[in-house]
Amino acid sequence: MTESTQTSIPPAAVGADFGETRGAVIQTLPLFEMMRMRAATTARRHPTLGFASEQRDSTLRWVNQFTHTHRRLGPEDREVVSPNNDTVYSNAWLDLADGPVLIESPEMGDRYWTLGLLDAWTNPFEYVGRRTSGNRPQRTLVHGPGWQGSVPDDVTRVIAAPGMDVWIIGRVLVESEADVEVVRGLQTQLRLRRLDGSDAASRLDTRLDARDSSVPSAHLYRATVDEALERDPPSAGDSLRWPQEVERLADAVPHVYEDLRSREQPHDLGGGWAIPVRVRTHWHQDYLTRARVARNLIGALGIEEAMYPTAEVDAEGRPLNGSHAYELRFAPGAGPQVGAFWSLTMYRRSDCLLVANPIGRHSIGDRTPGLRHEPDGSLSIRLQADDPGSDQNWLPSPPGEQFYVVLRLYQPQAIHLEDRFAYPPLRRV
Repeated sequence: MTESTQTSIPPAAVGADFGETRGAVIQTLPLFEMMRMRAATTARRHPTLGFASEQRDSTLRWVNQFTHTHRRLGPEDREVVSPNNDTVYSNAWLDLADGPVLIESPEMGDRYWTLGLLDAWTNPFEYVGRRTSGNRPQRTLVHGPGWQGSVPDDVTRVIAAPGMDVWIIGRVLVESEADVEVVRGLQTQLRLRRLDGSDAASRLDTRLDARDSSVPSAHLYRATVDEALERDPPSAGDSLRWPQEVERLADAVPHVYEDLRSREQPHDLGGGWAIPVRVRTHWHQDYLTRARVARNLIGALGIEEAMYPTAEVDAEGRPLNGSHAYELRFAPGAGPQVGAFWSLTMYRRSDCLLVANPIGRHSIGDRTPGLRHEPDGSLSIRLQADDPGSDQNWLPSPPGEQFYVVLRLYQPQAIHLEDRFAYPPLRRV
């Protein structure tokens, strides 16, 4: 990719209030945020090969190695915005520059699990898991562009990645606290190998401070994106007018970041609900939505795997705030229709993170113990800071702060995929 490459960013994708440089930032922001996530989520230490570097401030990390979170995430976890509270995560970054990598996965019984493969532009281009390849033991070969080697006989599936960098985000359902150790055993059987059977782990310099989640400087943004473009060029049909002078980025980068954080999402489902993520396997030229998701919901899956209806306002269009109490009511027989499960998760608006509360509940859904239905079969959920009493299904909100909620639908059925489901509004009590 050269600085003189020509393109035009479609006005509909960028927005009339953005100039050419801001449009280029919007188009490339997913690249920077993915590289930032790689720095934040790769390990300094390999269990047998030791530290990637003995220098504590080194940016060297291990890639082609799974790391696992053996507990569900909570308010103390700040690496990922809008994290789910239903599954544990297994995380790996593939570097395919030195050849293919084999993903080994065990028998998973009948539980929900998925390995979502995202390219460097946040396209969720493939999956391994319950919905796509089943729960049997598998060996999946992933290779980069141009590879033409021989595939071993015991490989169950071959996936061609569009670039050299792939983020694998694994999610494995945890049914209860008693189930945590069972899932831990399954996670540790996820392995990455070379074709000769050796450990695929290798060192890579992320060049970023994994602790820094602030708006990047123009120089850091430019250097990071330049390097990523060499390994992960835009898709066929995309092009990029990349500003030659880094100074042109100095105003555009902070402006775009602020706009993406504060911009109100369209309430396109009625009642204050919207679906910020409608991608299936590729964002194509929807650069603005892709950038907003990269900034606020990075790592989101495609809608066949999971949908994320989100509410930031109540039934009257007022921002949700912990100073008030709200009710969400699903009429009898009108709850979410899913092939796996659903949950409603609470987030603080200011930082897109889970909210600490007295009962330690961050999500509520069809698997929540003690979930109460009304005599007519309806389901009501109260969202408020104070305890509404034992006869209510309570999802605690942050006192006096704005918040939003995400209704996660795992393996949504056609009524959701075809936008025929009537999402009930959040009504202020």
